[in-house]
Amino acid sequence: MPNGSLSLPARLYLLAWDTTRLKVTGATHLHHLVRAGALTELAQRGLLVDDDGIVTPVDADSRTGDAVLDGLLELVAESRPRKWKAWVTVRAARDTLDAVRAQLALEGYLRPEKKRVLGLFPSVEYKLEQVSAVDALHAEARQVLEGPLPVAEVSDRDAALIALAAAAELRSLVPTKDRKLHKTRIEALNERSGAATPALAKAIQEVRAAIIVAVTAGAATGAAAGS
Repeated sequence: MPNGSLSLPARLYLLAWDTTRLKVTGATHLHHLVRAGALTELAQRGLLVDDDGIVTPVDADSRTGDAVLDGLLELVAESRPRKWKAWVTVRAARDTLDAVRAQLALEGYLRPEKKRVLGLFPSVEYKLEQVSAVDALHAEARQVLEGPLPVAEVSDRDAALIALAAAAELRSLVPTKDRKLHKTRIEALNERSGAATPALAKAIQEVRAAIIVAVTAGAATGAAAGS
């Protein structure tokens, strides 16, 4: 995909934008998705590995050059041992989302607007600035999802992009009506994303499972509240 300079978590965040309504979709679980994307990219780069279920840095001094990824890598190195699910669902996962939005604002994809919550507390709201670039990203992602490129020829990062977005039920990319239609290819892309080594496959599976659990739990909570 041409947007190769964008990290996996950044691309996942941008894919959440509905460029017709200029609104973010899946906001309830977006921080889980973005954190999962960052963990996945670090695992695919070989900087995080699975040690009996625990997320473990290979080298505490390693860096990617991407502020968001490096921030998470440093956090993992300095924190107590946690499993993949815990790193996806912990409340501090919102920190990665905040870092991604700030990074994309610096790169001109977003426009930050300062406001006050309840007229008192300062906050920042982000508006989509580069609509055409995000439309292009959506088109490229749909090609990965639908083909015709064989799954074996899809890059592991592009495969992870689709697998994670589908796990998070990101409607802006995979509408509910299309989920069953592309189920087989999504599963194949999920396997492709961790095909490099069995350890990587295990790590990515753990991350994807954490996303599914978070989305399912959120849906159950919403249904209970509605009833």
